[in-house]
Amino acid sequence: MKKILGIGNALVDIMIRIDDDQILTDLELPKGSMQLVDRERSSKVLSTTNHLTREIKSGGSAANTITGLAELGLSTSFIAKITEDQMGEVFKNDLIRSNIEPKLKYSKTGTGTAVTLISKDSERTFATHLGASIELSANDLTDDLFEGSELFYIEGYLVQNHELLEKAVSLAKKNNHIIFLDLASYNVVEENIDFLKHILENYVDVVFANEEEAKAITGKEPQAAIVDLAKYCEIAIVKIGSKGSLIFTNNQLIEVGIIKANSIDTTGAGDLYAAGFIYGFAHQASMETCGKLGSLLSGKVIENVGAKINSAHWPELVKIVHSNLI
Repeated sequence: MKKILGIGNALVDIMIRIDDDQILTDLELPKGSMQLVDRERSSKVLSTTNHLTREIKSGGSAANTITGLAELGLSTSFIAKITEDQMGEVFKNDLIRSNIEPKLKYSKTGTGTAVTLISKDSERTFATHLGASIELSANDLTDDLFEGSELFYIEGYLVQNHELLEKAVSLAKKNNHIIFLDLASYNVVEENIDFLKHILENYVDVVFANEEEAKAITGKEPQAAIVDLAKYCEIAIVKIGSKGSLIFTNNQLIEVGIIKANSIDTTGAGDLYAAGFIYGFAHQASMETCGKLGSLLSGKVIENVGAKINSAHWPELVKIVHSNLI
């Protein structure tokens, strides 16, 4: 069975349900946005919401994807940077608990956190303090990290560190990995568009994007954007929310629908879509099956709070996924 190596920001999610959006106004956090904040402002968000119930879990976009793959039974490992502090222990222990091999680097800055404020209408607003995660550098990457794996998954937020990303994909190619890249955020795409096109064209085999990210890089709507994206790499996927997803490869467009779901919190939908798709890919499933598995996991994660599927749901999900691969 193939093994996948992931790389991304090590963040601990602190999920808080808010009963009044006035809190967002008071904290100067635009509803639905992702704001990068310093440690002081992160502490203010936490103290202001201290009276509300919170849930703490390891997170980070790529880590969510790798966790989903581990739950399905794929052999996994993960590269990130943390601190030997309380949140760092949460992150590392969650990896180990999920049977993910930690390939962690350490800093004294403090482990990153993503405070997620969830409104009554399920809209999420992030106050993210990257902490030690942003200190992961090209110097941290060596050939030995890639030993034993064949697939390599990268979260798009790392695109902002050009030296790190180029070193990562260069080592992955040198070690004969198939490279998957999720574009992560339209504003990151816009700010790094020329470098991103270079990485896609020269290294990436499979690219994931939502419709805003696809438009940011191509200037086009999904049906046309996916054709342009596929000019850079072998397989392009564009996720279009409630309309499902599009897959383009070998000059063929495949449309995939969604599953019926009771949406509570959309956090992690894209991350788990990638997990389902990659699991199918690792088992040489058809592109349509890969897309359906992505939709299945994406639909399940939005039925609970946070970016991970409730552990009680995995046994049944694993059965469904495996039945689709027969």
